[in-house]
Amino acid sequence: MVESVDLRIRKIPLPHGGGRMPALGFGTLIPDAALTISATRDALDAGFRHFDCAERYGNEREVGQALQAGLAVGGIAREEIFVTTKLWNSNHRPERVEPAFEASLERLRIKYLDLYLIHTPFAFQPGDEQDPRDQNGNVIYDRDVTLLDTWRALENLVDNGKCRAIGLSDVGLEELKNIYAAARIKPAVVQVEAHPYLPETELLEFCKQNGVVFLAFAPLGHGMRPGPLEDPVILAIAARVGKTPAQVLLAWAVQRGTALLTTPRSAARARENFDISALPEDALEEIDRIQTRQRLNQVVTTGVPGFIPKRASA
Repeated sequence: MVESVDLRIRKIPLPHGGGRMPALGFGTLIPDAALTISATRDALDAGFRHFDCAERYGNEREVGQALQAGLAVGGIAREEIFVTTKLWNSNHRPERVEPAFEASLERLRIKYLDLYLIHTPFAFQPGDEQDPRDQNGNVIYDRDVTLLDTWRALENLVDNGKCRAIGLSDVGLEELKNIYAAARIKPAVVQVEAHPYLPETELLEFCKQNGVVFLAFAPLGHGMRPGPLEDPVILAIAARVGKTPAQVLLAWAVQRGTALLTTPRSAARARENFDISALPEDALEEIDRIQTRQRLNQVVTTGVPGFIPKRASA
């Protein structure tokens, strides 16, 4: 039976009074500043109301500029959009968390965040260098701070009222369980890579059982070729239901109970990615039976995001 609920406007309640997250999210990992502005405006025009940012992406100012302009032109209130950003690894020391948070707010030109995530569970050497390396090119980790130390500092942000929900990104199930067990304010969201080649079934089940929103990045396989977009099962379903492979993958993600992030870089692609509709049950089952397994981003093992281009040191 095909769902009657419009997937394009589905919102997922966050725990602890954190509001409701639109299931369809726009990810802002776009290296070019001008393209960041145009793509963010195009996503807003297409109907996206969930915008995922990060200190590490280096483009919060451009996203903020685009959102402010788009909201003004479209007559959209700030309360109608859901904005996330993330604390980078070099700011894990508790005393660095609030300054980093306030700097992100300033760059985004907003007064509060709907969601603040710890970008990865790895603490890097504290400082302004986002990718600290030793003379051999190895990442310099900070062994004097724990993930729980950083989490406590995020809890204080919620207490202060400028952050409505907090969560984790690029974590495994055991790390999530540990923080969940120890946290005063439980994680509202976990953002991880997920698609038919990496369904993260156990993690999703834990999230469902404990009221944590599962937020999938790279739901289209990050455009890797070959990848989910060219999988024979996905292509056959797309032809059968009259949708594109991307629309099939995004619908599957929402129907299995997750929120998702996609990064269309043109107005046409934004409209395509937003225009999803429910798949029949047999199609969902076919996708669930795909056996290929592939992780595309090794950030969960190193803390170094594979999708972010390295920037030269100043």
